[in-house]
Amino acid sequence: MKKERAELTESQRAEIAALENLPEEEIDTTDIPEVIDWQGASRGVFYRPVKRQVTLRLDVDVLTWFKAHAQGGRGYQTDINRALRDHVQRNEAVN
Repeated sequence: MKKERAELTESQRAEIAALENLPEEEIDTTDIPEVIDWQGASRGVFYRPVKRQVTLRLDVDVLTWFKAHAQGGRGYQTDINRALRDHVQRNEAVN
């Protein structure tokens, strides 16, 4: 079952584009209280995708690129998963 997504208006797209180009130091966060104590925080409460362990053969240069671009060499598998998800979503929109 596909979720229906509301399309953004031109005005909404323009607002998002302006926000994307806004330098970090110009973003006003004074109306957002800073959270200092995260003790009671829960992770994965709202959405947690089901993961399945698989063996996957990748070209060495592709794997090397993902590892080199991951912070501290960690998280490269998440980056690969994200790239694959983006590819799937782009192709779902076409089909």
